[in-house]
Amino acid sequence: MASFAALRPAERRDAAELAILVDIGSHGFASWLWFAEVAGGSADTPLERGRMKMSRDGAWGNWQSAVIAEAYGEIAGTAVGYALGGEIGAVAADRPALGPVIALQKQAAGNWFIGTLAVYRHLRGIGIGKRLLGDQIEKADGRAVSLITASDNEAALALYGKNGFSQAVRAEAVPLFENSRKHEWVLLTRLAG
Repeated sequence: MASFAALRPAERRDAAELAILVDIGSHGFASWLWFAEVAGGSADTPLERGRMKMSRDGAWGNWQSAVIAEAYGEIAGTAVGYALGGEIGAVAADRPALGPVIALQKQAAGNWFIGTLAVYRHLRGIGIGKRLLGDQIEKADGRAVSLITASDNEAALALYGKNGFSQAVRAEAVPLFENSRKHEWVLLTRLAG
């Protein structure tokens, strides 16, 4: 375990760093979503929109749901997790690319849900992701833990598999661009207990 990495609750002032890490963890999917919101004039750039979303109070996946990992004097990564209640059943996709992701989330209602687990590239492979994942499993307090990742994210699939997660279901991802790499979204679950 990465004993050199300290975990702490995120603070509102971490919102910009959280937006970057959420975008890294989603392989650009988050900034693609935020870009559409920028067109409506709510922010100047996708990352600014992400920072605004991360700094809000009381929303799923905001700064209040995040844990920061620090190592070597810098922010190294984050995990954003929360109890996914029945209210997810009323959420509708406002863009086709969100449809499969929301459909998978609905199957995880009642579970602790890890919306993001991300570590900066230069600090990967030294146990920070495993430490963040362990923290999220603890926060689940005995509940099942679920998350969604891309079928071609081999490093993430290996980490989750080594830590008791197994595939629950897959859904074909809607390509964001004409030349987007084809993949599936994979809902992984670690059973309660």
